[in-house]
Amino acid sequence: MKYLAALILFFNLSTIQAEQIEYLEPKVASLQNVNPERILFVGNSYLYYNDSLHNHLRRMVEEKRPDRKEYFGYKSATIGGSRLEHHNLDHLLDSKNIGIKKPFELVILQGGSGEVLTEKSRKIFNINAQKMIAKINANGGEALLYMIHPYVKPHAEYDPKMIEKVRYTYIKAANDFNAIVAPIGIAFMNAYKERPNMKLHKSFDGSHPDMLGTYLSACVLYATIFQKPSSEVQYNYYGEVSEEDQKFLQKIADQTVQDFFQR
Repeated sequence: MKYLAALILFFNLSTIQAEQIEYLEPKVASLQNVNPERILFVGNSYLYYNDSLHNHLRRMVEEKRPDRKEYFGYKSATIGGSRLEHHNLDHLLDSKNIGIKKPFELVILQGGSGEVLTEKSRKIFNINAQKMIAKINANGGEALLYMIHPYVKPHAEYDPKMIEKVRYTYIKAANDFNAIVAPIGIAFMNAYKERPNMKLHKSFDGSHPDMLGTYLSACVLYATIFQKPSSEVQYNYYGEVSEEDQKFLQKIADQTVQDFFQR
């Protein structure tokens, strides 16, 4: 009986240890080019919901740099339910294939939400991120990893600790391959801490972003990429985001980015 009890304890401890996620800090705190004008978004429905994230970021930047508007080239290549490996990055990096004359200066990579859930899928994500970042760099651009937001209820795989897996997956890949991370997922959690009833996710699935979630994501990207506070932006999706929500989400985005990069 003592042997059996010891064996059970061993397996229980092994399981607990296997579930522990290393806490990492980002090594890269800024892009080399802090004013990219040609940006490619690569991902899935997390990006294209709510009038597409690239449109919101572009409108924010156009507001602050109207004199450069004609030079901006923002494109979004999304496949519903996709993971990194599902994208033909070679085709996309030849920017003329999608209507942009010059090469992309920045490529934003957003993986599938399921890629963070298991040790095996995290390793596959890391391998694919390495390949894609190398191609982006070889094409003269920089890569940014878009840290996804975790699931919330009523998603079937909701786990309050999912953010730990998300954080680890994206920071590890970025640190391994000298890329920057936009802390979107962390910003979502910080917003929920202050306003638990705020609607950042679609209520029907607990996975996709609602309009406020997309706006928060745009603010985080703005602060991460351009190293300026999103609070300087007046854009509110033509009045769809209330002034109260706008100021709150900008505050969360700016504080999250500042804390994450220790700027």
